[in-house]
Amino acid sequence: MLADLTPTRAHGALAPSAWVQRWSHLVKPRGRVLDVACGYGRHAYYFYEREQHITLIDRAQDAIDSIAIAPAVCTKVVADIETGPWPLTGQAFDAVVVTNYLWRPLLPTLLESLAPGGVLIYETFAAGNETVGKPSRPDFLLQNGELLQVCLGLHVVGYEDGFEDGFEDGFEDGFEDGFVSGGAEATPRFVQRIAAVRKHWDGPSPARYPLAGTGG
Repeated sequence: MLADLTPTRAHGALAPSAWVQRWSHLVKPRGRVLDVACGYGRHAYYFYEREQHITLIDRAQDAIDSIAIAPAVCTKVVADIETGPWPLTGQAFDAVVVTNYLWRPLLPTLLESLAPGGVLIYETFAAGNETVGKPSRPDFLLQNGELLQVCLGLHVVGYEDGFEDGFEDGFEDGFEDGFVSGGAEATPRFVQRIAAVRKHWDGPSPARYPLAGTGG
């Protein structure tokens, strides 16, 4: 899992991603949220406070154990999703959340895990980040426009390619691909972000993305 760059919060976890917060209204009330590579639970706590049921996956037992949310509303799964089988086969979620993590072979599975009307909220490092710091390996960096290609079968109606503060408000879904300048609490980084909704359909799952890759 890649290091997160956001400030700490009261729960002892890091503050939730501003991008996740921005699009969390697309998750249906009391829906099921899957947090992939959840770390120490910054989004677990956020969605718990929004009265969602959270399913958490991470390979780090200590990280999972540190998340103090009642089992009645929080399912914890310790699994190596890069070398082992997907532990949630057949389950569907109203939201799939991924931040600062990339394992390309898993992308089709994440799309297939969306229930009709479910939202994918994804944010991670992108090509160009090698010029400012870590991660720098291409395996860990999204290619230009890659998340848009991944989400071809989803409902993405907003797109922006540029700086973080250049995104226009008012879209139902959004995409950003560009450079985020550093501040007092973050280092400069290149990122790619998307929020996209699976249509209410009974047809085939979204097309699989053909790139082979490795995780970050």
